[in-house]
Amino acid sequence: MDVEILARIQFAFTVAFHYIYPPLSIGLGLVMVFMEGMYLRTKEQVYEQMARFWTKIFALTFGIGVATGIVMEFEFGTNWATYSRYVGDVFGSALAAEGIFAFALESGFLGILLFGWNKVSPKVHFIATLGVWLGSMFSAVWIVVANSWQQTPAGYHIVGEGLNARAEITDFWAMVFNPSSVDRLLHVWVGAFLAGAFLILSVHAWYILKNRHIEISKKAFKIALAIAAVASLSQLLTGHKAADGVAHNQPAKLAALEGHFDSLAVADMFLLGWVNKETQETMGIKIPGGLTFLLYQNFKTPVKGLNSFPENERPTALNAIFQFYHIMVAIGIFLIALTLYASVQCWRGKLFQQRWLLWVFVWAVLLPQIANQFGWFAAEMGRQPWVVYGLLRTSDALSKVVTADQILFSLIMFFLIYLLLFTLFIYLLNKKIQHGPEDGSDLQDHRPKLQEMAKALNV
Repeated sequence: MDVEILARIQFAFTVAFHYIYPPLSIGLGLVMVFMEGMYLRTKEQVYEQMARFWTKIFALTFGIGVATGIVMEFEFGTNWATYSRYVGDVFGSALAAEGIFAFALESGFLGILLFGWNKVSPKVHFIATLGVWLGSMFSAVWIVVANSWQQTPAGYHIVGEGLNARAEITDFWAMVFNPSSVDRLLHVWVGAFLAGAFLILSVHAWYILKNRHIEISKKAFKIALAIAAVASLSQLLTGHKAADGVAHNQPAKLAALEGHFDSLAVADMFLLGWVNKETQETMGIKIPGGLTFLLYQNFKTPVKGLNSFPENERPTALNAIFQFYHIMVAIGIFLIALTLYASVQCWRGKLFQQRWLLWVFVWAVLLPQIANQFGWFAAEMGRQPWVVYGLLRTSDALSKVVTADQILFSLIMFFLIYLLLFTLFIYLLNKKIQHGPEDGSDLQDHRPKLQEMAKALNV
């Protein structure tokens, strides 16, 4: 393989692995805020138990997320030096803002979150939990802003020529609120809420099935289910809004997502299918004119197709983009149906008697992760052949001195190291889940008892 393909594979692999953890941190943080909020309101110790338990798992995901995120910044310099020089002022400002406004907030409160139990008041600890969660949300803001600028550049001008050309910010807020940033940020946030909520649903469904920690699991399950139900419905709205933005700003990507070639025809909406790039046909189960209706609220307006773009400006992996996008959508619809059905059963008081449904939730933990990954794949592959849409081609963004052998060697090393990290993560996660939440007696501060024992010994 050539340098470009290997560099893209390496970056995709490292980002995909990293992207397992930040959504979990954001989603877990939100549910932990609700758990501690319930403890403050009711003073019931069961809510403190669940908050303590999930704080430990949050710390595990946060630590691996930070470690794997640093690697990508080095890859910009090693494999994508031309890209780094071209967008350094833009991308660097967003990363700097993340460090100053987001990571500092998150890490500043993290110590209180992890070690402040029995050392600060419940209200102060709740504020720390809220601060950590808001910090993780703000981190997503600046990362999505930087990536969205590559999709829909705004607030910049180009200085220099040839290899010395680079983008400079002329309007910081126009860069931040570029045409796709808000829509994509909302979509990412809600996907993260689903990832965290479904991890909690999975673990507590398993506890209930195994007849362990029943009281705490039923309460935690209901909190996570409420968040998952709202988030799954919200994802439908944010996804539709993001698709409208893609239709307006990146019509070639939209055509690739739906396998639409003919610019003179209305666009069908495929439920599932297969794209034949050679014959320029998409076969499958479809709603005739469905995409046209979603975009224009009629069944007559043609939608710009792939054949209206020069061949060298079309995404190349059309079928992969199509499949990734439609799997993401299918998972989203399934999660809506699952959470709404479970919510109805909860309202009827029959939720925890349906073992088959609890087993579905045990395994459904994988679905938000798959949807998040495939959505990102579809978005980034659909932008090709541009690394900065309409400005810088991916093939021109590479480092000029890096070789295919060097990238291949580092890719193999990353694979082995990340495999080790993932194995360690699963081992530690399983260990914490097997141990389970501490019972009420374990949550008491043992210092008074130790003092009494010390006095007794002195006597």
